[in-house]
Amino acid sequence: MRSDTITTPTEEMRKAMYEAEVGDDVYGEDPTVNLLEKEAAALVGKEAALFVASGTMGNQVALMTHTARRQEVIVEEDTHIYCAEVGGMASLCGLQARPIKGKLGQMNIADIKNAIRADDIHHPETGLICLENTHNMQGGIPLPLNYMQDVFELARAHRIPLHLDGARLFNAAVALGCAAREITQYCDSVMFCLSKGLAAPVGSILAGSHNFILQARKNRKMMGGGLRQAGFLAAAGLVALHKMVGHLAIDHENATLLAKGLTAIPGLTPEPAEVLTNMVFLNVEQLSFPGSAMGLAGALKKEGILTSVISEHRLRLVTHKDLAADDIVYTLERFREVLAC
Repeated sequence: MRSDTITTPTEEMRKAMYEAEVGDDVYGEDPTVNLLEKEAAALVGKEAALFVASGTMGNQVALMTHTARRQEVIVEEDTHIYCAEVGGMASLCGLQARPIKGKLGQMNIADIKNAIRADDIHHPETGLICLENTHNMQGGIPLPLNYMQDVFELARAHRIPLHLDGARLFNAAVALGCAAREITQYCDSVMFCLSKGLAAPVGSILAGSHNFILQARKNRKMMGGGLRQAGFLAAAGLVALHKMVGHLAIDHENATLLAKGLTAIPGLTPEPAEVLTNMVFLNVEQLSFPGSAMGLAGALKKEGILTSVISEHRLRLVTHKDLAADDIVYTLERFREVLAC
């Protein structure tokens, strides 16, 4: 339960990879990659799309394409693009972050407005606003559509592009009961992963305007992302988009089942209390367990349950297509045994 990144490809994906028609994608001649990019762009309502090796690569290419060096990027302080991409914003793109404390992944609109730099010789220009939906470190929370719209309209008013880290975009769409393009209408570019809950083995998509993707393709090449016969990987991505989006609702149901079971165990508190997608963040501060989160994770590991330690008192558990309801029951039993409940 460490992450939905550990999903394995389905048999249909493996067959599609074996049979994929390929060419040299750097020359634009891989038909399977071209088809994936065309279908992905249509799904999110953008003019064009680009297949990239990972979500981090997609985000960094987006940063590089939208901005000029020495500009500033407004981000929520717990976002992946700021906290978990090895400082690429600074080291690869030459950008400075302007982090803002949010609530459930949402920066206050007034705080965003106040963070936009005025024209001053001492200050960097504000070059980009980034949002994350679903927001990983805030419990897999989907950002509401009206919030996305408000931030997008503010960005438009100041002529600043908005990039969406939509690594788990389809989880957000399922949770909100809408199509992905209803979310992505409120951004200039979006990255979403094929290799998390959608279960493809490798790859993400970056989508935006024709001109944006034209420049992004060059930046991807500079970053070593020209993958030549990438159709073998793109074939799995097509199956992911066609077949796996519908499965996410089951992952969400399992996460809700898990959270309800954990809430019944003394000393365990899901935060946030309402689980909306496939993530359960667990506060264990009230436990008298040796080593707190780290100690509990170690004890669970001995029982075959792998979790992510987020902080001294916080664990993350993630549901995905390789976990069934029986696995949730087993996990709850192991929690009760370890905690002698």
